[in-house]
Amino acid sequence: MPDRFKDIKKFKRDFISVDFFYTECKDRFKLKKATFKKISEEKVIREKDLHRPGLALAGYVGLFTHTRVQIFGNTEINYLKQLSRQERLVTLKRLLSFDIPCLIVTNNNKVPNELLKIADEKGIPVFITPYETSRFVNFIIDFLDDQFSTQIALHGSFVDVYGVGLLFCGKSGIGKSEITLDLVERGHRLVADDIVVISKKAENVLMGAGTSLVKHFMEIRGLGIIDIKQIFGIRAIRYQKRVEVIVELEDWDSTKEYDRTGLDSRMVNLLGVDIEKINLPIFPGKNITVIAEVIALNYLCKHYGYNAAKVFGKRLDAKIKSKKKESDFSKNSYNGFGRNTEYFEHDFE
Repeated sequence: MPDRFKDIKKFKRDFISVDFFYTECKDRFKLKKATFKKISEEKVIREKDLHRPGLALAGYVGLFTHTRVQIFGNTEINYLKQLSRQERLVTLKRLLSFDIPCLIVTNNNKVPNELLKIADEKGIPVFITPYETSRFVNFIIDFLDDQFSTQIALHGSFVDVYGVGLLFCGKSGIGKSEITLDLVERGHRLVADDIVVISKKAENVLMGAGTSLVKHFMEIRGLGIIDIKQIFGIRAIRYQKRVEVIVELEDWDSTKEYDRTGLDSRMVNLLGVDIEKINLPIFPGKNITVIAEVIALNYLCKHYGYNAAKVFGKRLDAKIKSKKKESDFSKNSYNGFGRNTEYFEHDFE
């Protein structure tokens, strides 16, 4: 079987428009536009990092990263206030002569009139937020990091099962959507069907979502297109979820050796993050939905420190090494295994 996770094409945005940035952030981060001129479509943000232009205000622009979003906190505003009007004009003209995407003033600081006037002339949007600088910077870095994150698109169905993100993969027509539909009917939540867009967040987190076109629509062969949100309600969907386990569905092959203990977890690397992968053979009559729920619950057990396969392995090793194994196995057991209780004690249920 070909490795569907090898050589996956990666993609990422080269830029976002300042207008898009403002539209997405104005309510989230309480941004208000201070300049009057309409935001030009040509104004774009190309970097996810921010910059505080302290040295540039002081006159050193040799290493001024003007292509980044500029943040004016208390330090920058107070520095401008202590300058004379003429000095302030010279300083701001020098700073705003660069092609800056936009400028954000934090802490609801009053923006100097000279700054607003020159920024409007240069077509540089100025925004104001009530958040303190450090907190606001964390918000914006997270937003921009998400916008410029590396992404991949996989063919599959993505479901939140007991809070665990299960990504079902497999050849076309193997039953991914049908299993997902059954899980939704049992109270779990659909994230995406058919195409799953996966983005890297932080160093070891992958987030999955659907496409803007498909959203929570689903194709069921023989039935057609259905809308999960309309049929099952808001409780049956979510817009994003962390990818935690990949379940690859495959036709049963009697010649293939399948994992029967779970001691050796298989991992697949996506965008530099290792994700647990389970190969699940299917055949008519096999209840994949229940198995999927158990996969999620078993993942939670391991996440909280309990690994059933390892516990059973230790018990088996201890039994084999036991000095009493000869008498236990030969006298008090069948085929080398005794029952788990020595006396039923009138318990006949």
